[in-house]
Amino acid sequence: MKKLILVLFVTMISVQIQAQNQYLKNGVAIQGFDPVAYFESNKAIQGRSEINTEYKKAIYFFSSEKNRALFLKKPEKYVPQYGGYCAYGISEGHASPTDPQAFTIVDDKLYLNYNLKVKEMWSKDRAERIVKANENWKKLKK
Repeated sequence: MKKLILVLFVTMISVQIQAQNQYLKNGVAIQGFDPVAYFESNKAIQGRSEINTEYKKAIYFFSSEKNRALFLKKPEKYVPQYGGYCAYGISEGHASPTDPQAFTIVDDKLYLNYNLKVKEMWSKDRAERIVKANENWKKLKK
């Protein structure tokens, strides 16, 4: 019986980790915020559900047709790093949800954080955090 419980526990953890490739709510990425607006306006702008596209099994909303067109040309430029999970959390080895308002663009990449306080902590040693997060993300997304 103990072996069965252990096998079920390990299976549940591997399924959960495999599902962590992207942080989605009801299939929607970035809680419906426009990924292009972060780059074009340097703001978190809520997208409109009627202006959307699907990319890698996630639905992205956009605040304008122009932003959707930009995304369609080069989606990998606009999607958040680490599947939309908290950059600080990933640097610590775990996947945490994010607040779309807590964002940073570094080297033309979008990083999200759990909240503004965590973003502040992440920003203090951002370069080191990005290195750690890149290493951890390779393991977490498998």
